[in-house]
Amino acid sequence: MAFASHMHRALVEAQQAAERGETPVGAVLVAPDTGEVLAAAGNRTRELHDPSAHAELLVIREVAAHMQSERLPGLDLYVTLEPCPMCAAAISAARIRRLYYGASDPKSGGVEQGPVIFAHPQAHHKPEVYAGIEEAACAAVLRDFFRSLRP
Repeated sequence: MAFASHMHRALVEAQQAAERGETPVGAVLVAPDTGEVLAAAGNRTRELHDPSAHAELLVIREVAAHMQSERLPGLDLYVTLEPCPMCAAAISAARIRRLYYGASDPKSGGVEQGPVIFAHPQAHHKPEVYAGIEEAACAAVLRDFFRSLRP
């Protein structure tokens, strides 16, 4: 199967998160051999009163529960914003095959910014990382959301 980006679906999830008043980050977990979207979510930290309810963790939890496995090798994750250190650690623990993300996060990122989780000697797994997928659109969703919060 030829490569097909699923970032458009992650952007839909990010926009829906913004409409709920959540920081607009969306994630999609995909079976690359079939292209099937196994789970899609946007941030729900405020709605669920859960600081760990980031989009990435929500899709990993959903698929892990469905597959009845803590490891998800061979799956690809699309996320609109560079994962934070918490999410990067979960991606490593889940053994996600590939990570595609849109906008970089110089303030809170954990993949290519900040602590660079996958380069740490205690990271048991390093997924293939592809940054900048639909970067302008991903950054625009965030920029527009935060601009709307300022009077």
